[in-house]
Amino acid sequence: MKFMVIVKANKATEAGVMPSTELLTEMGKFNEELVKAGVMLAAEGLHPSSRGTRIRFNGEQRTVIDGPFAETKELIAGYWLIEVSSKEEAIEWMKRAPNPHEDGDSEIEIRQVFTEADFGDALTPELRAQEAAMREQLAR
Repeated sequence: MKFMVIVKANKATEAGVMPSTELLTEMGKFNEELVKAGVMLAAEGLHPSSRGTRIRFNGEQRTVIDGPFAETKELIAGYWLIEVSSKEEAIEWMKRAPNPHEDGDSEIEIRQVFTEADFGDALTPELRAQEAAMREQLAR
C-alpha cells in the first residue's frame, strides 16, 4: 500500500524560514531508515505558497491565482511517499519522524494512494494499457 504523508505548513515555512542543520540531520537519519527498510519512494520539501500558483477550473474556464495563499493550515510544506503493508505501519513509521517544525507545533497527514483496483470497471482495459505504458516509460 502506498501512502502520501503530508507535512502541513506553518507560519515559519510560509515565511521561507529554512530548517536548521540539526533538523536537517535528524530528518536525514530518519529518511535513511526509511530507505534502508525499503519503505520510502520519495520525499521533498516545498517552497512557500508565495512562490506557488493555483489553477481554478470551472467547466472549460481556467483561472490562474498566484500565491501566497491565506489558510496556512491548509498548505503543504513537504511530503513523503512511502510503501508499507498497512495504514497502521505507515502511522508507526511517521510517529518516529522528527518534528518537522522546530517551533514545536506540527501536523502531518497520512493519505492512501489509489491503486488500479480502486477504480473498478471505470478503468477499462484500454485505460489500463495506457497507464501501464506510461509507467513503463517513467521507469526508463
